[in-house]
Amino acid sequence: PPSGATETAVLSGGGFWGMQGVFEHVKGVKQVLAGYAGGQAMTAHYEMVSTGATGHAESIKVVFDPAQVSYGQILRIFFSVATDPTQVGGQYPDEGSQYRSEIWYASDAQKIVAARYIAQLDAARAFRQPIATRVDPLTGFFPAEGYHQDYLVHHPDSPYIATYDAPKVAALKRVFPQSYVAAPVLTVASR
Repeated sequence: PPSGATETAVLSGGGFWGMQGVFEHVKGVKQVLAGYAGGQAMTAHYEMVSTGATGHAESIKVVFDPAQVSYGQILRIFFSVATDPTQVGGQYPDEGSQYRSEIWYASDAQKIVAARYIAQLDAARAFRQPIATRVDPLTGFFPAEGYHQDYLVHHPDSPYIATYDAPKVAALKRVFPQSYVAAPVLTVASR
């Protein structure tokens, strides 16, 4: 890729706090925004998305340097430590379609990489159950409200964060030490 070029991945896998927290610690990631994907702009508000009736899923937008981390590596981290790709109807204690596992592709190349990676994982029986993660075209990403950005960093002692999200960051450090950076890349909104 040309010097200074970036790519973007949009992923859903449960609550966006933990997903954002993981990818803020990945080498080569330039920005991670918590937000919503899958629905319309007018319904991209936390209170509405929380009903599960908007079509949105809590999502993250990951802007990364492909010279440092590939889209495939982003997906590898996603499937390995950021989400349970076999869980249907939510993630961990969070239930509802707004917490589903989904990859939102922005190009045919991303669609092919995601579909092939899922097929490889299923063929290898990498998980005890089939992968439930959906792969759909990105129709829009809408940043979440400011108080959701970098939530894990700002609320490390929250019981929810300590129980469900901080272990994901610890798993990233343990499973992918070469990809882990200690200082998180924070959003502009929270600096």
